[in-house]
Amino acid sequence: MKYIFMVAGKGTRLQPLTFQSPKSMFKLDSNTTVIKRMVNLIKKHDSKADIVIVTGHMHTSIEKELNDVTFVYNPFYEVTNSIASLWFAREHLSADNIVLIDGDIVMSEILIKEVVCVPTNKAMVLVDSSINNSGDYNVEVSEDRVLVMSKNLESYFGEYAGITKLDQKSGIKMRNEIILMVEDGYYDQWYENALVQMIFKDDFNLYYKDICDYDWTEVDCVSDLIHAKNIHVKEYK
Repeated sequence: MKYIFMVAGKGTRLQPLTFQSPKSMFKLDSNTTVIKRMVNLIKKHDSKADIVIVTGHMHTSIEKELNDVTFVYNPFYEVTNSIASLWFAREHLSADNIVLIDGDIVMSEILIKEVVCVPTNKAMVLVDSSINNSGDYNVEVSEDRVLVMSKNLESYFGEYAGITKLDQKSGIKMRNEIILMVEDGYYDQWYENALVQMIFKDDFNLYYKDICDYDWTEVDCVSDLIHAKNIHVKEYK
């Protein structure tokens, strides 16, 4: 499977902690960073993993941290968003199975093993239904399909967990939508907004997997970093 990590952002919500270190390089212990932990666990549970790291902010530090991965650099990370970063990696969106991963996500090993590294034959996002009143980027659903994803939802099923899984057909469709959006000047959008456009324009079938029974966090604040360290320590103490 192809795993594409999005680590180009500056992590402005965690400044000043991110002035000299990207969020993905936060240490969970003396030898393990957020990005290194995720990459190592994916390699452990998918021996054929093909890993792409899309960088931007402080990219050289990330490049020194990881081995046996492919790096793609977004030189315009200061004035673009993740859709532009994925545009630079668009050639990788035609693989048989693709997993798009935000670079500030920390997940339990069992979640990576049972969900992230399992191939899919459809497009799906991971959603945590236990976070349904204070989420960041949220998801409303109907039966087994996603209706919309947005920061501006007053009521919703759960929070988007920072991971999208695509089969080859949906990966190609998403690549084409990203190309159109960037060419139209929407390079300041999250790449997930391309999925929303596909739902509204083409009645695209986007499904979801509820991961409320698993432990995970997005590292957006100091308390999230503590949660991430606790996930790591519980598994490796």
